[in-house]
Amino acid sequence: MSAPPPLQIREANAHLAAVHRRATELEARLDAAECTVRAQAERLARHDQQLRAALDELGRTKDREIAVLQEQLLTSEATVHSLQAAVQQRDKLIGQLQPRAELLQDICRRRSPLAGLLAALAEAERLGPLPASDPGHPFAGGPSSPLANSTGEKGNRDHLKPAVFGTTV
Repeated sequence: MSAPPPLQIREANAHLAAVHRRATELEARLDAAECTVRAQAERLARHDQQLRAALDELGRTKDREIAVLQEQLLTSEATVHSLQAAVQQRDKLIGQLQPRAELLQDICRRRSPLAGLLAALAEAERLGPLPASDPGHPFAGGPSSPLANSTGEKGNRDHLKPAVFGTTV
C-alpha cells in the first residue's frame, strides 16, 4: 500500500478539522439548547407550582365562602321561620281583635247621636224637678195636667213616682 499524496492528506486533514469544528460548534449549540430547555423546564415547573398554590388557595377561599354562605343561609332560614311564626301570631291576634274593632267602629259611628242624647239628659238634670209648691203653675201635677197620665187611664196616681232625669253613665 502506498502512502496517499500530501495534497490529499492536507485536504483530508482540512476536512477533518472542518468536521471537528462543526461537531464542536454543534455540541456548543446543543449545550446551549440543553441549558435553555433546562431553564425553561425549571421556569415551567416553578410556574406550575405557583399555579397549583394559587389554585389550592382559590379552593380554600371558595370553601370558606361556601361555609360563610351556608351559615348565612341557616341564619336567614331561622329568621324566616321566626318571622313566619310572628306573622301567624299577629294574624291570630288580628282575628281576635277584628270583632272588637268592628264594635268600636260601630260605637264611633253612633257617638254623635249619643253625645247629643247625653247633652240633652245633662240639660234635663240641670233643670231639675218641677216645683210642687207653686199652685199657679199649670203643670204642678194637678188633675188638669195634660202630662199627668199619658197612658189615657183614669184612676189612682199615687202609685206613679215623680220623674227625675239623670244619667247612669
